[in-house]
Amino acid sequence: MKFILPTSLVAGFLIFVSFIYKGTIGLSPDTESPLAAYSPLWNDAKYLKCNTAVRVTYLSEKEKELIYILNLARKYPQLFDSTVVKQYPEKSGAWNLLNIDEYKSLLDTMATIDPLPLLYPDQRCAASARCHAIISGQQGYVGHDRQDAACEKRRYYDGECCDYGHSSPLDILMGLLIDQGVPGLGHRWLCLSDYSLIGVSIQPHKGYDTNAVLDFKY
Repeated sequence: MKFILPTSLVAGFLIFVSFIYKGTIGLSPDTESPLAAYSPLWNDAKYLKCNTAVRVTYLSEKEKELIYILNLARKYPQLFDSTVVKQYPEKSGAWNLLNIDEYKSLLDTMATIDPLPLLYPDQRCAASARCHAIISGQQGYVGHDRQDAACEKRRYYDGECCDYGHSSPLDILMGLLIDQGVPGLGHRWLCLSDYSLIGVSIQPHKGYDTNAVLDFKY
């Protein structure tokens, strides 16, 4: 259905819609947080504002949850550090992380950075991420190069993270934040940069079972 507003009302209407969208919570206060296993503090209703993708129809539940958790880490880095990052080796069974320099530096990073703006889902970013995740998964390649002309046309990002081998939203994010073996910790700093829009796609991968693509835009 289409409708037309008087020209004098259009600007105010758009601002109003934007305010409603960005302020939407969409969950009841008794909904359990995806980080509840790390601390009951995360169940406080004030954190629901980080679930910016809750009403989006073009993302899967896992993709929405990944945006939710990333926003929690960005907006409340110290709490994320003292609960999730510190407990992650034990809860994930990856005890070897305790001896890895990148994990130790992540503890320092999250303990000291300032809160970052929330990320909001963007359909063009999501289409860009989805095409790349599907095609690279089907063909079994890794990296950021689009080997499909249609995906190249849909490319839409200022920064991109690709993760391989993790299927749960938290494992995907922690893999990117720890960024083991990546010079300069590029994925970590992309996740913790001053972007405003994000698109996410989690798809099967021929070589790694699962791959995730996160496309960011200013």
